[in-house]
Amino acid sequence: MTERENRGQENSGRANLGHENRGFRRLFGDADLSVGLFFPITTSEEDVPPTNDQMELARYAEELGFDALWVRDVPTYWPKFGDAGQVYDPWVYLGQVAARTDDIALATGSVVLPLRHPLHVAKSAASVDRLSDGRLVLGVATGDRSPEYSAFGVAEESRGERFREHVRVLRTVWTEEFPEVESSYGTLDGSLDVVPKPTAETLPLLVTGNSRQSLDWISDNGDGWLHYQMPLNTTESVVGDWREAAGDKPFAQATTVNLKADPEAEMEHVHQGFAAGSEWFVEHFRALADRGVDHLAIGIRGSDRDARTVLAQFADEVLDEV
Repeated sequence: MTERENRGQENSGRANLGHENRGFRRLFGDADLSVGLFFPITTSEEDVPPTNDQMELARYAEELGFDALWVRDVPTYWPKFGDAGQVYDPWVYLGQVAARTDDIALATGSVVLPLRHPLHVAKSAASVDRLSDGRLVLGVATGDRSPEYSAFGVAEESRGERFREHVRVLRTVWTEEFPEVESSYGTLDGSLDVVPKPTAETLPLLVTGNSRQSLDWISDNGDGWLHYQMPLNTTESVVGDWREAAGDKPFAQATTVNLKADPEAEMEHVHQGFAAGSEWFVEHFRALADRGVDHLAIGIRGSDRDARTVLAQFADEVLDEV
């Protein structure tokens, strides 16, 4: 077991962490910056990435000391957007990952709530949480692919309101037995229950971006905030606003990493991230931690080297230094 894994298991959590979920505590129970890995675990930049060897790479990532494995929710492939995520359905995929790993957190980045029924999400998420012994952290969002709304019969302009309703329904059916809930999604009159319940009282929700909500709503209703890649000065400002609104609730950020073989390689900007040597990434990650970022979810892309080689170098030259 690596030093990072030991810290994740042994640390009892920083003050006011506020959640008993194992995955949440793995990501945010330590004062150090934690680092997770997005599926697909591949250096390929294809829209529809190769899906072979992903479970073996997931196990390898856990051995190397990564703190989380993240999946995307991409219901349909839209070539104009140029990204099919990990291709497979997130719930089916997470079931496979849960069965092949032991302690690493499992996370969604992020479930598009307006396109799904909350009772299906509640049952699927709680099922993964139970089957993984409490390792699921649920990133949630309103989505950003316009054609999908008409495909699912959802008015795009309603997604902010549907998102709020969805969160309310999730919280209720996870925490109450035979609940009574009235929403635009349907009615529960107290004669039905949704099982299983999560391992903790409720599942931790990380609101992604603004999700068409106010910062006050996000801080009141989310257990943390998941944001996109931003310049350092913008990150400092956004995290400052978050701390003022949400106190100790954690802040996570997603970014793309193209790790160069030469540790001293200079930084170049790439889509939603950076290409650089390990020395630059160590300094950048330290700077993010200094500005209040608690977790970094990375996607490795753009290298002509195989994923296993890149993961090993990243763990050795970056993870062990931040």
